[in-house]
Amino acid sequence: MYALPTNILLIEDDESLNRGITFKLQREGFHVFSANCLREGRAVFKKEKIDLIILDVGLPDGDGFQFCREIRRTSAVLIIFLTACVEEVDIVTGYDLGADDYITKPFSFMVLMSKINAVLRRTAKPGAGGEIRCCDLTYYPKTMKVYKNGEAVFLSKTECKLFQYFINNPQQVIAKEQFLNQLWDIEGDFLNESTLPVNIRRLREKIEDDPSQPKFIKTVRGVGYIWAERCLRE
Repeated sequence: MYALPTNILLIEDDESLNRGITFKLQREGFHVFSANCLREGRAVFKKEKIDLIILDVGLPDGDGFQFCREIRRTSAVLIIFLTACVEEVDIVTGYDLGADDYITKPFSFMVLMSKINAVLRRTAKPGAGGEIRCCDLTYYPKTMKVYKNGEAVFLSKTECKLFQYFINNPQQVIAKEQFLNQLWDIEGDFLNESTLPVNIRRLREKIEDDPSQPKFIKTVRGVGYIWAERCLRE
C-alpha cells in the first residue's frame, strides 16, 4: 500500500476548473497548492516540497511542455499533464519530456483520481520489492525508475518498456520480431520496424557512456539486439 503524497501543485489557468479540482483533491486528503500561471507555479515549486504536479499545457505566460522540460533537468517529481491538447503529437511530446501520465479535457474527476492513484502505485516506496543492478545502472521494478551512477534517467514510456524487456532477458539475443510482438502501449500503439531502431538509439543515448560503442545494448546484425551485461537482482 502506498501513502498519499503530502503536496500536489496544480497549475491550471481556468479558475473554475482550478477551484473544483483543488476542492476535490483536498477532500481526498491531499495538500494542494494551486497556481494560475507558470510564474506562480515556479515560485511554489522552488519554495515547497512538491510530490506531484498536475500541469496544463496552454498557460497565459508560457508552455507547460517547457516547464516540464525545465523540471526534468533536476527533478523526478511526478507530473501529470491535464490539457485540451488532444493531438497525438502533443501526447507523445508530453511522454517524451518525462510526464508520468497525460489526461485530455474534458475529463471526469474519477478518471483523474484513477490516474493519480496509478502513478502513486508505480512510485510507492522506492526499492521495495527488490532492485536490479547492472554495472552503473540501478532499476527499481515497482517504481519503474532508472538511475545511472545515482542520477535519475528519464525514459519515455516506450523506452522504459524496452529497458524492462532487456534487463528481464539479459545476455540473450532478442529478435526484432520479439520486440514487435511483445511491446505495445495500453492504447494499442504498436512498435513497428521504423520506430524500434529509433527508440533503441534514444535509449542508448540515455544509458550508455558512449552510444556509438554500447556496452549494454549491442546489435546482432541481421537478427536483433542483446543486453550484453549481467544483471543482479537484490
